[in-house]
Amino acid sequence: MTEQPIVPEFNEDETYRLRLFVTGASPNSTRAILNLKEICEQYLKDNYEMEIIDIHQQPLIAQEEQIIALPLLIKKGPGAERRLIGDMSNREKVLKGLGIS
Repeated sequence: MTEQPIVPEFNEDETYRLRLFVTGASPNSTRAILNLKEICEQYLKDNYEMEIIDIHQQPLIAQEEQIIALPLLIKKGPGAERRLIGDMSNREKVLKGLGIS
């Protein structure tokens, strides 16, 4: 018997606005990008906008957002702003942080 993954319900009218802050092409940054893209494609389909920001190329945005650790995901909406630190490999934590679990 194979377990099917539980797909959380979300409002299809809401677009998730995500900002992922990374530092160059470091292994952690690369993992975070790949993991987050996979999660978004599986759970959010076409209901998300993801902006990937390299703090070396755009330091003013990083300063404006008061970045303290990398990689860092900021969920701008829907709902309250949430911040998640790490390579986004803990799927349960990411889903909970996005408010879709």
